[in-house]
Amino acid sequence: MPAIAGIAIVAAFSCSSGVTRQGTTISVAADGNLQAALDQARPGDTIALAAGAEYRGSFTLPAKDGGDGYITIQSSAIDRLPPGVRVSPASAASMAKIVATREGQPAIRTAAGAHHYKLIGLDVSPAPGVSVFDLIALGDGNQSTSAAVPHDIVIDRCYVHGLPDEPMKRAISLNSAETTIDNSHISDAKARGQDSQAIAGWNGPGPFHIRNNHLEGAGENVMFGGANPAIAQLVPSDIEVRGNHVVKPRRWKGGPWSVKNLFELKSARRVVVDGNVFENNWADAQSGYAILYNCIDDSGWARIEDVRFTNNVVAHSGSGANIGGSNPRIGCQMATTVFRNNLWIDIDGRTWGGDGRLFQVLGGAPGVVIDHNTGLQTGAMLSFDGAKGTHFVFTNNIAPHNEDGMMGSGAGSGISALQQYFATWQFERNVIAGLPNGVAPSQYPTRNFFPATIAAVGLANAAGGDSQLIASSPFRGAGLDGKDVGVDMAALRAALRDKY
Repeated sequence: MPAIAGIAIVAAFSCSSGVTRQGTTISVAADGNLQAALDQARPGDTIALAAGAEYRGSFTLPAKDGGDGYITIQSSAIDRLPPGVRVSPASAASMAKIVATREGQPAIRTAAGAHHYKLIGLDVSPAPGVSVFDLIALGDGNQSTSAAVPHDIVIDRCYVHGLPDEPMKRAISLNSAETTIDNSHISDAKARGQDSQAIAGWNGPGPFHIRNNHLEGAGENVMFGGANPAIAQLVPSDIEVRGNHVVKPRRWKGGPWSVKNLFELKSARRVVVDGNVFENNWADAQSGYAILYNCIDDSGWARIEDVRFTNNVVAHSGSGANIGGSNPRIGCQMATTVFRNNLWIDIDGRTWGGDGRLFQVLGGAPGVVIDHNTGLQTGAMLSFDGAKGTHFVFTNNIAPHNEDGMMGSGAGSGISALQQYFATWQFERNVIAGLPNGVAPSQYPTRNFFPATIAAVGLANAAGGDSQLIASSPFRGAGLDGKDVGVDMAALRAALRDKY
């Protein structure tokens, strides 16, 4: 192997029965040629970058023949970044720095068909004054064949970020197959007058695993779909979003960055969103919903199907979840969305802007199940509009009624709203607290509960985020399944790994 300035190559293993090359460590000094090391590396190799050193430019992960062993690019101080532990900006001293210095070009991108790369312990950012579209680009929006899609990519314990006072549209684009983002801190993805994301994907099939990260994005912190995929019939699929802190810094409120929501699906199937904390979202470029499902693109094959939103905390937002329906005009279809065992707190239109609604269901969204949620919102508990849907389930939930309760545009509130907007429905064992004057329990389906106030429900410490029912609550064991009505805080905390 020829020598490269600033690069030391050390054989890591050889086998006496011939020469079986199972791996080589390629050490790139602070003044070394990182792209040359990437070009020369083979499957199974490790490229060690000097902790604290800057590698400046736009670097491409090449497509490699020779098997499915990973090429690992990592900091020389990786032992200071323990596996399974989320990094933070304070970890940067133990990382090698990749700095994008070319206008409009990512710091790291994949060549067509690149596969089996691990990026571990890297601090990735643009240089001051350099505008980048995607800081790390895994695939692109123009690839039109499956062979061009990069796959088997891992980003682990990395600090991927923009600069505090400068725009950066996207931290990581996921137009790839089999990709994992774990234990990372991804921040300062923000823009004026356009969407920006910490993570977004629209032209890669997945699977995608996004686990135990800190994620900041002004437009949508995490989004799948939206742009038309260049690969025919592609729907991002098999998506796992688990154990993340998905947040907008409060310093952005009232600032120049365009804010929309915390998590959005426009085309995706088989999605699990579990054990996350979503917080800080306000009305700005949109109306303030934290969670948005809105099936839309012009391809004709967009889908939102089999989405499970479970064991999450959604806090400090103008409204909760907006669930859009199918859009026959452009071929979008939606089916089977479940919200189960989630805690919604400080959903407040007065503080954060918007309507303060807990759930809004639009356009005849079919197969919506909302079960065992506890919500503390200032507006309507449920709001319906648009086309008539097939079936709707709302069971075992706790929320205040407030002024509007369950309302449908042009249909009034209560049973009349369900009858106008769904062909069939199940609405049972919900605790709807504080009916205002002029609203009677008879306006709602039977087999529900109507305590006079939210305090009468018996929540342990609602203001402090503990919505477990106290022992004396009349709603202990009153669910359809024999469990307590509302969120199961023990299950929620277990999914959150005691991070809330």
